[in-house]
Amino acid sequence: MSSMSRRRLIIAAGSIAAATSVSSRAAFAQATAQAPAGPFKVDPLPYPTSALEPHIDAKTMEIHHDKHHQAYVTNLNGFAKDHPEIAAKPITEVLASLNSVPEAIRTGVRNNMGGHANHTMFWQIMGPNGGKPDGEVLAAIDRDLGGMEKLQADFNAAGGRVFGSGWVFVTVAKDGKLALETRPNQDSPIMDGKRALLGNDVWEHAYYLTYQNRRPDYLKAWWNTVNWKAIADRYAAAKAGTLGV
Repeated sequence: MSSMSRRRLIIAAGSIAAATSVSSRAAFAQATAQAPAGPFKVDPLPYPTSALEPHIDAKTMEIHHDKHHQAYVTNLNGFAKDHPEIAAKPITEVLASLNSVPEAIRTGVRNNMGGHANHTMFWQIMGPNGGKPDGEVLAAIDRDLGGMEKLQADFNAAGGRVFGSGWVFVTVAKDGKLALETRPNQDSPIMDGKRALLGNDVWEHAYYLTYQNRRPDYLKAWWNTVNWKAIADRYAAAKAGTLGV
């Protein structure tokens, strides 16, 4: 090989190495970038992303929690830069009085704070080895919703009827009375002064990797992920008037 060819080869190799190094640094910087700081934050999952398998796969949990939920919070923090008043009150107060939110950001706050509230509840009421309902919660289900079998059938049917994206909830009043309702998009019962005892996300991002368009299969399987101890705690808090999102 001539000295000129060797020199060109060395230069080309160096250029490739330099480009690779820059590309690697850029990829690392992107991968390690932190979400913008602000008053709103996504709490870590209280269990591993794989804990709910096979009913909800780990990749879905990772994307749902780290990407979708984080996007709502990132948007909220963006609104809070110019409107810090939305972070000065509890989320429940803001969502219960959306008409007091500046009109320019009202729809954004409705969608993103509703999504933040709904998802915060969602992660809390799921978990591995969730047991079965008992005590006051089971008594309330029997009294108000016709028992567990009927609740599950009605809940799954209601979730299946949600057109497009939304949620299906069991709401709880301060007197402990339960009711079943659905909400579009990221609307929350909090917006009507109510509280969710439990709820299931029927947006496609919650189930599509495993179930594709089989939402009824997802709704049925989801009951295996419900943490009834957490729900009992929420029920007690609702009756005490201390239940947040």
